[in-house]
Amino acid sequence: MLTSRQSQILSLIISSIEKNGICPSFEEMKNQIGVKSKSGIHAILSALEERKYIRKLPNKARAVEVLKLPNGKQYNQTFTGQNTLQNQQESITYPNQMSMQSDNTEVPLLGKIAAGTPIEAISEKNYMIEFPNMMLSKGIEHYALEIEGDSMIEAGIFDGDTVLIEKCQTARDGNIIVALVNREEATLKTLIRKDNKIHLQPENSEYETQIYSPEQVEIQGRLVGLLRKY
Repeated sequence: MLTSRQSQILSLIISSIEKNGICPSFEEMKNQIGVKSKSGIHAILSALEERKYIRKLPNKARAVEVLKLPNGKQYNQTFTGQNTLQNQQESITYPNQMSMQSDNTEVPLLGKIAAGTPIEAISEKNYMIEFPNMMLSKGIEHYALEIEGDSMIEAGIFDGDTVLIEKCQTARDGNIIVALVNREEATLKTLIRKDNKIHLQPENSEYETQIYSPEQVEIQGRLVGLLRKY
């Protein structure tokens, strides 16, 4: 499942290609969705390529092949820099439309969590926030946290965002998790296991990876969705 920001960028690319025959520039994408830097756009595009929603074409400016729609269905047209695309017959569902069309479920918002230096552990329920049902796994407990900090910006997670967390005690390498460190501090980081250590990796080149022994880290959930206010 794509994050809200990834869905927005992919929808913007498809819309621009179908209307204008050209992929939007980094500057246009940055201005359209409110990302502060072009590096944030680059990170989102890289994530879309890793998930096989798009493929960047080499040696061609603003050349992108769209492989899948935001809903995961196949998209069969290729942008090559020429204004020759036909309209895609299958309709595109944009993030705001998905939220309006889907039934919502209330999830407890537990408070703020650092996406930088760990902060005091989150433990108290403050109030409820609604997420579209399509973002939640059936039969699994979820909760929400407000992001504080900028160490995950290259994964498209920004200060002030609200993230949806699927409660769990295990996760795969590469998952973005809520980690409780020394039973005192909670942080949102990418999980990497290496040399019998737990590496909590930021997604910002200006931050250093935090390394702990397995006994120091408890996994309290993994990231499955994100909301952003404008």
